[in-house]
Amino acid sequence: MKRRSFIKNFTGLGLVGLTTGFYTFSIEPYWVEYVKLPMPIRNLPDNLVGKKIVQISDIHIGDEFDWNYIISSFKQVKKMKPDYVVYTGDFVSYRTSKQIDQLNRVFEYVAKGELGTFGILGNHDYGHRYKESFVAVQVTTALENAGVKVLRNSQAKASGLNIIGIDDFWGTNFYPDKVMNKICHDEANLVLCHNPDVADLPVWNGYKGWILSGHTHGGQCKPPFLPPPVLPVQNREYVAGKYDLNDGRYMYINRALGCSYPVRFNVRPEITVFTLEKEEIETKEA
Repeated sequence: MKRRSFIKNFTGLGLVGLTTGFYTFSIEPYWVEYVKLPMPIRNLPDNLVGKKIVQISDIHIGDEFDWNYIISSFKQVKKMKPDYVVYTGDFVSYRTSKQIDQLNRVFEYVAKGELGTFGILGNHDYGHRYKESFVAVQVTTALENAGVKVLRNSQAKASGLNIIGIDDFWGTNFYPDKVMNKICHDEANLVLCHNPDVADLPVWNGYKGWILSGHTHGGQCKPPFLPPPVLPVQNREYVAGKYDLNDGRYMYINRALGCSYPVRFNVRPEITVFTLEKEEIETKEA
């Protein structure tokens, strides 16, 4: 290769690298995709058909990420006037009590549903090594003060929809039996569970319906046409999107609105908008 050709090719590769780096660190982490999906639910009351549920997950408020972007996202969701808003964990990237102050400031702008606003905790909401229960209490208090009902192995009804919240798999309060053994299968139910690995555990007590999860961030950086190299789950099939668990359950894994560190490639941040429908249950002829 001639010297001039070599310099030209080397310069071209350098520009490609700089452009990719700029996109990965400065563009995609803040380029939200609104994913819209139908959500058929068993026993759904007629008055809830067509209502909207917005799922927001993994906002990771902290020092490493510009949380003003989260505020602007909340403002956009408010304009949609959703009927329900559910938050599926990892509200902070906890380092010190400073993150609780930041959480309070951000949630002055919280997006709420007209019929109900609910949340569950994620592993990062349990502080260092995900074992600091006092951090989870502080996060819960901040959310409750902002109008978010936090479900910690508990359930709550809102205008005919029963929201079931399972506390985080890696935290100190993972006791799903406390709520799953109390569910009424004749109601319209929806489960919030941060870590999708819980779907593979024997804790569901015959539940049939949707599970909304987060945690994976979709891998956050993914080569085209290849699986992401890093996933914080045991079941590496659980990346992002909708999964038919083939037993009457459907799981949706949100790709996260925020991230611990602002870097994304081929995995845009996500806000999910579900439209409620009645689920038609097939009956076998005698």
